[in-house]
Amino acid sequence: MKTDPQKIAADENQNAAKEAIDDGSRRDFALVLILRLAAFLCFVGWTWVHYYWEGPYGVLLWQDATYDFAEWLGVSWDEFVGTGADDGWLQVWISRITWLYVGCTILTLTVRRQSKFQMIALLGGSGLLVVLSYAKYVGAQRQFPMFLEHGGQMLAPLLSVLALKLGARHRATMITAMVALIMTFAGHGCYAIGWWPTPPFFYGMISVSLGVEYETANTMLRTFGTLDFVVCLAIFVPQLRVWAAGYAAIWGFLTAAARPVAGMSMSLNYWGADQFLHEAVLRAPHFLIPLYLAVLWHRQSSAVSAKSNEHAKPPAATTADSASLAIELTT
Repeated sequence: MKTDPQKIAADENQNAAKEAIDDGSRRDFALVLILRLAAFLCFVGWTWVHYYWEGPYGVLLWQDATYDFAEWLGVSWDEFVGTGADDGWLQVWISRITWLYVGCTILTLTVRRQSKFQMIALLGGSGLLVVLSYAKYVGAQRQFPMFLEHGGQMLAPLLSVLALKLGARHRATMITAMVALIMTFAGHGCYAIGWWPTPPFFYGMISVSLGVEYETANTMLRTFGTLDFVVCLAIFVPQLRVWAAGYAAIWGFLTAAARPVAGMSMSLNYWGADQFLHEAVLRAPHFLIPLYLAVLWHRQSSAVSAKSNEHAKPPAATTADSASLAIELTT
């Protein structure tokens, strides 16, 4: 019985295509998992803030216009502000926002590519984080870097949706991740380099974590602030972007971990974890989004190198060619 060489070649091409698809799916799964984890941890941290403390919306709501609106609805002053903790109209509605964050946290784990409703709801979670970041910006006397620094957190749910809908290696997903990285590190750099008043706790975190004096902490902040802007530029240079994203991932993790490291103590209840641990958790996008870019670009550069090496080698005889030669010899 003779074997058709064309059929052998077609089967081999089909198997190769199937292997390529499976390999691409495995790679996409790891990248999607990084972005999904970034959104999940961000919502977990902010859910704890809303549950244990209170959302930062008071600066937006404690205004005459808000009270005038409540009065127009027929709500009295006592009903509006309350007479104690969590009994006023305003405080009750702020506390209910916690459940929206709980829902978004669950969605980051359950959202699938086929579920448009879940994707739309998760995009609404990005909207929640935008409102929260705007409230932080207003509470900081409208310092623009405060809003800019939250870029990674605001875009984390959107990145999860883009990775599921378009693919983790899609150009739109990659560009959105680059924008998130630039916003986060540029906002942090504006404070660290001193273009806006550097928050005192920046000095405190470095002094407590590393045991250095103010002058050393100030020099380190200026240096790291400069590197923040170097990273924002280096990600556009193909030869440097993998290293820049890798540095951003490490530095983002260290700045997030510095909060509980500097604040937690054995003398506090629960070692202070209830007060400081969430500060690191909600900043997970600051290091996971750069990690996604570093892994993505490293794989792309490795694929290009492998392809160039493959073209440099002389073409080897395929299985189909060998089968054809064997049939001719047998004939």
